[in-house]
Amino acid sequence: MPDHLPRRQVLRTAGALGLGAAAAGALSSTANASTQAAGTPDKLTTMGAHHGKPEIRKDPFGTTPDGQQVDVYTFANGRVTISMLTWGATIQRVETPDRRGRTTNISLGFDNLPDYAALSPYFGATIGRYGNRIAKGRFTLDGTTYQIPVNNGENALHGGTLGFDKKVWKAKVVQSDKAVGVAFTYVSPDGEMGFPGELTSTVTYTLDKRDDLRIDYHATVAGKATIVNLTNHVYFNLLGEGNGTIYDHVLELNAPKYTPVDATLIPTGEIAPVAGTPFDFSRPTAIGKRLRGDHQQLIFGRGYDHNFVLGGQPDSNGLRLAGRFWEPEHGRTIEVLTDQPGVQFYSGNFLDGTFLGIGNKAYRQGDAFAFETQHFPDSPNHANFPSTVLRPGETYKSTTIYSFGTK
Repeated sequence: MPDHLPRRQVLRTAGALGLGAAAAGALSSTANASTQAAGTPDKLTTMGAHHGKPEIRKDPFGTTPDGQQVDVYTFANGRVTISMLTWGATIQRVETPDRRGRTTNISLGFDNLPDYAALSPYFGATIGRYGNRIAKGRFTLDGTTYQIPVNNGENALHGGTLGFDKKVWKAKVVQSDKAVGVAFTYVSPDGEMGFPGELTSTVTYTLDKRDDLRIDYHATVAGKATIVNLTNHVYFNLLGEGNGTIYDHVLELNAPKYTPVDATLIPTGEIAPVAGTPFDFSRPTAIGKRLRGDHQQLIFGRGYDHNFVLGGQPDSNGLRLAGRFWEPEHGRTIEVLTDQPGVQFYSGNFLDGTFLGIGNKAYRQGDAFAFETQHFPDSPNHANFPSTVLRPGETYKSTTIYSFGTK
């Protein structure tokens, strides 16, 4: 989705966090040094040297202005290495090999906490309470109307001005002979960002020996009913972060329909077939092939920034294929499975080169894609969309798997 925030919105967000123009100075002076120690490719590649043996370590990443320590957890299986921050339960790095065994980082991010706090367009973050947009930041539940702070034009995006991506999550290592990872927990109080009910969310990220990154979402609410739509906003470039556009990446989408949007990128309520449109990826197609066409929906989104309605029947585990990505030059692939009804495919339209990422490279338009499994945008305001209501006594559960490979 257009996860670019206007510069004035970045400053408002930074100000709310106590950062502003002096972000780097406000954060711990050890942030950059500890991050570089924890996050450099040289050190990362020493992990998982024993092929197939899951390994994990924890390092300091920085300190917030109010004194909260932020850590980075790095876990590996001998082929794939994942780094995650307690800030926003954020995927910072994903290192995978190409078809010749050459490993590089394929996710966008930063190497320091000040940039995540003040600049990040949700790079790798766990999103909540409500991923994607809510029209005018407003919804009605059980006869009461709630207002979420708007932060994307006239709409609320990804939970409002201070969503779960800007919180420090508690972390617990999860490890077995077959997988390794981290369970992140955050308790959102009743009324935070205008949402009703106290929501306790635990999101568990595990990497197994098959190179599958599994994300298990779990949430319960106390006191009042609420709405929930959790997702992760990792940005991928299978050439390597900062190494060019994703326009030659090939995408196959298991989605016979999509939800068209208005000029502010709020769904109109229609569920339309993709057949005969640039949104038909039922056959493997280069992302850039039709990206710059004159279809009105592409003009609204400045490219792909739309919710796709997944098709097919789930397997015995309740999962179904959402999509497959393949980068032909180096051969890296990602296959995504989920139990969610939709997925937001975003082609990096609002990346504008105004800041540098981990590799000290500017991220420009089309330099990455996001593939956010989800319930539909603005569902609380569309009776024909799958419900996102969670009531006390109920449990929200969801699973998404990113399977890394080559061909």
